[in-house]
Amino acid sequence: MLGIGIKIDSFNLSLKELGLYIYLSSHRICICPKLRRESLTMERLISHPPLMIVSDLDHTMVDHQDHENLSLLRFNSLWEYAYRRDSLLVFSTARSPVLYKELRKEKPLLTPDIIITSIGTEIAFGNSMVPDHAWVESLNSCKWNREIVLEETSKFPELTLQPKTEQRLHKVSFYIDEGKGEALTKELSQLLEKRGLDVKIIYSWGKNVDVIPRGAGKGEALEYLLKKLQAEGIFPVNTLACGDSEHDAELFSIPDVHGVMVSNSQEELLKWRSENALNNLKVIHSTERCADGIIQAIGHFNLGPDLSPRDVSEFLDRKMDNVNPGHEVVRFYLFYERLRRGEIKNYETYIASFKDSCLHAAVLFHPSGAEKSLRDTIDELKKCYGDKRGKKFWVWVDQVLVTDTIPGKWIVKFDKWEQCEDESQCCKTTVEFTSKGGDLVWEKVKQIWSEESKVKDDNSSWIL
Repeated sequence: MLGIGIKIDSFNLSLKELGLYIYLSSHRICICPKLRRESLTMERLISHPPLMIVSDLDHTMVDHQDHENLSLLRFNSLWEYAYRRDSLLVFSTARSPVLYKELRKEKPLLTPDIIITSIGTEIAFGNSMVPDHAWVESLNSCKWNREIVLEETSKFPELTLQPKTEQRLHKVSFYIDEGKGEALTKELSQLLEKRGLDVKIIYSWGKNVDVIPRGAGKGEALEYLLKKLQAEGIFPVNTLACGDSEHDAELFSIPDVHGVMVSNSQEELLKWRSENALNNLKVIHSTERCADGIIQAIGHFNLGPDLSPRDVSEFLDRKMDNVNPGHEVVRFYLFYERLRRGEIKNYETYIASFKDSCLHAAVLFHPSGAEKSLRDTIDELKKCYGDKRGKKFWVWVDQVLVTDTIPGKWIVKFDKWEQCEDESQCCKTTVEFTSKGGDLVWEKVKQIWSEESKVKDDNSSWIL
């Protein structure tokens, strides 16, 4: 063993010169290219991220019983306010990329830096979901043959293939008759082993059976990602894994990773915790559901701020944060939402304050192409007070990124979303700020329609 270790270390030194590194797991040794930050759209990271959140989606980040998405919106505003600038958000889901994109159309999800889909068999980066080809190659090197899996599973009439969207290069998925999962998975595992394959068979929700390579899975994907971030010099200071089902159990087995099983977790996961992680102080079972449980865990482990701006009613105290224009953007659009929902008393005082924070010559470039006075636009918000009262109207911002241009000037870019009932609109938004007397001053707002918008309405229903 000592000799092997020396050879690996020696080989690793020469690989660094080639821009490569060795990924060691319990199942294999892989040689992978170093991470290119431009492929991750994470150029903002200049040091180790203080926090990386790795969260399952369905019933963890997304509460399907919360039809107004309140817990998700609370998390969104906290992340954009306190973490987007220098931390990493990772979604890890059993959904295929196709069904993940469908969920994004249904729910107010933020854009993650990294997305792990198909039970840890696919990894992609950034807005464009650029695939990690090194991860694909590492799974190809496993004892995996999709055709053999299909051949052997065809012998079980109780298995029904799931839709084509869920059949992936390294994942074959089935529905199974109720009550037959445990016995079948044991028999199928033995058959595939005899055929020379090394696989995981995951039985979940009492109705799903997924077959993936042994070297894949949510836990393996996270281990791989951590190694890759370490090689790039941006290993997170803290990592928080979040889940609710057996699919997520692997996430809570990785050393030095904090974990939260949300209060609504499945009994199977809680049983796994009692048998494998009950004495692990880094893993908790929250008392809050879904995204609220994630926020609770941030506070429990002291990983950073855990007060969502949605839980704060005061909008006028803006000087304390004048060095962070991103905070100003998050606060303003929360005010804008509550104004139109008719939830703010003395709203005229707030409007006057925001108006005073704009240069006299400040301009708004409306997505319709019209050029307007920003001060006049904010002043006209008085006419909109309560116009969305009683409706499902929500506003959120995504990917709030601040850049310094010259001393005393900042540019903030983000996606601004509005949802009213079942219709969503989004604008790519750029705000230019300047400093005046120690305060932040709005100088210019420019908005163009996003391709993700369900509705592109150029009339006055879109205000700012």
